[in-house]
Amino acid sequence: MSRYRPPRRRGSAYITPEGERVLRQELHQLWKVERPQVTDVVHEAAKNGDRSENGDYIYGKRRLREIDSRVRFLSKRLEELTVVDRAPADTGKVFFGAWVTLEDDDGKERCYRIVGPDEFDLAAGKLSMDSPLARALLGKRLDDEVVVHSPAGEQGYYITAIRYSR
Repeated sequence: MSRYRPPRRRGSAYITPEGERVLRQELHQLWKVERPQVTDVVHEAAKNGDRSENGDYIYGKRRLREIDSRVRFLSKRLEELTVVDRAPADTGKVFFGAWVTLEDDDGKERCYRIVGPDEFDLAAGKLSMDSPLARALLGKRLDDEVVVHSPAGEQGYYITAIRYSR
């Protein structure tokens, strides 16, 4: 049995200014705060002698690998991202960064912001632009009907509001 995993499809390279700020804060927290603390714990644990049964040493080294991996990912990802910090010329259409209010066939309203794949959070109403619903919404106008094909079947929505600032 092989350990090979095919590479994941890369997400879109767009991000909002708020999303970029969150990623940069995470990078700073990991590199400047957590990593030095874990390094000190590993250093002290290494002084205690036998490392094969030293839990602080073993788990500290594992945590260092996790931190280094995440720092490497964040550094590369932040270099390739494009920050979208202004509204498009045509604010009557749904584009990246738009807050879109949808009404389903039952009359329930939901509000989503279309954001990059690095910052999506459905609980906070942030929808990845790579998701099927966001792809169906992009380019649509107010009062347009949107049909989304999902594993649960077809779902219909009406766009009731579009805005570009919170």
